Amino acid sequence: MRATVEKSGLANVDRFWRDVRKGPRGEHLHVSLLGLRTFGTAELHSRLEEGLSYEALERLRRVLDLPLSRISELLQIPPRTLARRKEAKRLLPDESDRLVRLSRLVGLALQLFEGNLAGTRSWLTEPHAALAGETPLEFATTGVGAREVENLIGRLEHGIPL
Repeated sequence: MRATVEKSGLANVDRFWRDVRKGPRGEHLHVSLLGLRTFGTAELHSRLEEGLSYEALERLRRVLDLPLSRISELLQIPPRTLARRKEAKRLLPDESDRLVRLSRLVGLALQLFEGNLAGTRSWLTEPHAALAGETPLEFATTGVGAREVENLIGRLEHGIPL
């Protein structure tokens, strides 16, 4: 059973949700979805500069329950390059930064849906008029788009009309 839970990404989501409920431990709790326990900005910055492990990408892929080809598109890493990263067991710093950006959005969406993983997955993969008809995951492939998705989540949390 434990292997099934970890494989599905639920263990990472459970850990994240426990951390959220405990209260502030740094502003980067979302990185627990990647299997990291580094919540401080300086520590995370240092980890990004060295590049995250390929396993961090796999953990988030399992949380989102998306095929690797889709994760490749969302992170803008060509499939052949991603295969090389898997072999090297490490992402480059810019790829790691995009992965953390994606984990932040997933974390914010999980908070919006109060830990409901099915609701979070659905919301992230459905088109929204507020995002020009794109899904939050598609819209967030740029820094500007990711900030707009964050703003949308904030508006939804506070009941502000779209």
